[in-house]
Amino acid sequence: MTTSRIAARVRRIKPSPSTSAADRANELRRQGKSIVNLVVGEPDFDTPLHIRRAAAEAMDKGATRYTLMAGTVELRQAIVAKLQRENGLTYAMNEIIVTSGAKSAIYNAFAITLEPGDEVIIPAPYWVSYPDMVLACEGKPVIVACPEASGFKLTPAQLEAAITPRTRWLLINSPSNPTGASYTADEYRALADVLMRHPHVMMMTDDIYEHIRFDGRSTPHILAVEPALRERTLAVNGVSKTYAMTGWRIGWAAGPADLITAMDTLLSQSAGNCCSISQAAAAAALNGDQSFVAESVAVYKERRDRTLALVNAIPGLSCATPPGAFYLYIDCAGLIGKTTPAGKQLNEDGDVVMYLLESAGVATVAGTAYGLSPYFRLSIATSIETLEEGCTRIARAVAELR
Repeated sequence: MTTSRIAARVRRIKPSPSTSAADRANELRRQGKSIVNLVVGEPDFDTPLHIRRAAAEAMDKGATRYTLMAGTVELRQAIVAKLQRENGLTYAMNEIIVTSGAKSAIYNAFAITLEPGDEVIIPAPYWVSYPDMVLACEGKPVIVACPEASGFKLTPAQLEAAITPRTRWLLINSPSNPTGASYTADEYRALADVLMRHPHVMMMTDDIYEHIRFDGRSTPHILAVEPALRERTLAVNGVSKTYAMTGWRIGWAAGPADLITAMDTLLSQSAGNCCSISQAAAAAALNGDQSFVAESVAVYKERRDRTLALVNAIPGLSCATPPGAFYLYIDCAGLIGKTTPAGKQLNEDGDVVMYLLESAGVATVAGTAYGLSPYFRLSIATSIETLEEGCTRIARAVAELR
């Protein structure tokens, strides 16, 4: 029997399903097939001009060398100011670390805190990478299914039932990928009351979609609701979604100094500091003109409303109105059990997604990737024309089922 050269901690994880779906769509496109790609959660806008100019100016001034591991003073000051201005949260410079995207912040937080078998509570539907990041750090993901009937949100009773002596973290993403679910201050209050009874449980908030919401309100933060949780909470965010800066790869974590120092140590021996030019651009994004944020959200809302209407007009499909983020999480229970023109039965949402891709040329991601079925996720971070074409193709493919 041959022994794998790959470590067990890597063998237990799988490639990102959304990345795999995008790769499959691109492969079909290279083969000459017409593909409407509704997979990638990436703004289709250009990074605003004043942010791009700040990057060019940084290069012209010679800001092309290593920075402090935790990030430039300029960027961390901008993050401190943003957290105070927008979230009502006060942090010192040594409580902030800049990372290569928010994903890096989350992974490294797990890496510095999880011992083998430590548990992380993850409400489902969840972003595809959460459970595998926990597994990669030898932890145990504890998945709590949050059905559409409860707004895809974790209830206090569910949280209480999921906590054990081995629970290390609760991870909340609001607004959520893939559902757009957004916790209210009252809902955070109820969850905080549970956490206050379990002082060994730490809280991680993934706030990456905080500005992409459609009700005109600001996104509450659990620390503004219950400041007593501050010493066991890590707030993760970044510039990728808000400012159309996915490729710049800048995220951050704000939290207790001991966690930030440990992350600094680990990153100093692994990834090193973030790109100096990207950091200058991110500082300009946080400190500069914010009009792009409202303008882009208005466009996302228009796309959401149009696509929702088209999807909900397709027999067998239904979708609740997402209050935030730029996805639709579409219930396809009405298609399960149906048969394709080729004679294949659709037994689960993965079959539905493959049917839509192979027969209609529409690329989406199955709900199994997010921990709650039968659904599929569709990204609205693309043009109205592309979304209309995708929905037309989906409607045609669904009509051919028997």
